[in-house]
Amino acid sequence: MYDVALLIERQLHDLDADQIIALHEGLDDTIRYHLLLPVESSQAILTSSMSALGSGQIAPITEPDAVEEVQQQIVKAGQSELDASADLLRERNQQVSATLTEADPIDALLELVKSSGSSEVIILTEPHVVREFLQLDWTSRAQRKLDVPSVHLLEHVPFDAQR
Repeated sequence: MYDVALLIERQLHDLDADQIIALHEGLDDTIRYHLLLPVESSQAILTSSMSALGSGQIAPITEPDAVEEVQQQIVKAGQSELDASADLLRERNQQVSATLTEADPIDALLELVKSSGSSEVIILTEPHVVREFLQLDWTSRAQRKLDVPSVHLLEHVPFDAQR
């Protein structure tokens, strides 16, 4: 068994699934993909949004039920994207496990690599030019901490256009 941890920023498309599988063509081992999709905490989103709007002062949240409802919607949407992504790989006869996390994406990825015994990591994101330049993007952060090879792919972009 060859285990691959796959950190995704959002739902995979057909092109993404095909390219991921193409990376492992010719391997004699059975491939097992371990999908990881981070979702943000509604509290963190609210705090950063409020800070961006004003002087950095945060008003206390007076309706905790509203925050919980937003969090449930975030998790439900994330789970839907994760399930659809896993289904794309399963439709291509791949073995897949899928995990949704509210933890820091890199911390969650490191734990997934360790728990699954993954031999490789694929990080699939949209382009983040400034973060990549400053090496604050997921790939740069992960590569500083990982003991396994990693590949960064741009989501929904053919291999030829990623060069």
